[in-house]
Amino acid sequence: MNAYTVERLDLRLTDRVLEIGFGGGVALPRLISAAASVVGVDPSPDVIRAAILQYGTTEQLEFRRGEVEALPCAPGEFNKVCTVNTIYFWRALDAGFSQIHRALAEGGRVAVGFLPRAGMQPMNMPADIFTLRDPDDVVAAMLQAGFRDVRVERPQPSTAWNVIVGTR
Repeated sequence: MNAYTVERLDLRLTDRVLEIGFGGGVALPRLISAAASVVGVDPSPDVIRAAILQYGTTEQLEFRRGEVEALPCAPGEFNKVCTVNTIYFWRALDAGFSQIHRALAEGGRVAVGFLPRAGMQPMNMPADIFTLRDPDDVVAAMLQAGFRDVRVERPQPSTAWNVIVGTR
């Protein structure tokens, strides 16, 4: 899912990329090798410390503490944004997508990978931590935030997870 999400960004060597909730850093090597700069935002100081130990920080790579509902970035700072398996933890889809829209420059692209409610329900994830999401709700929140050309993509029709892509 991470690799497919990153592919949906259609990265260029001039891109400024934001990854929200980078966690263990699965997508970071691909992002770093294909973009001019990468900023990882995560709410956990422990995750940030581990990423700095593993990857360091340079002009090309920076880590910031923050949450999707209050992204620590300037308006239009990025032209690509991705996040994988994080929307279950967002307090509100509308607030998160409004912040992503603010962070993206005009014409920028966002890619959001996640396992929908139907795939998550059998896992019995704790409801006080995980909010299960339906693709239609994610698409509606993105459209409400001002994204256009919003579409659900999967590598195969039978793939359980989705990547929802939109343009600012």
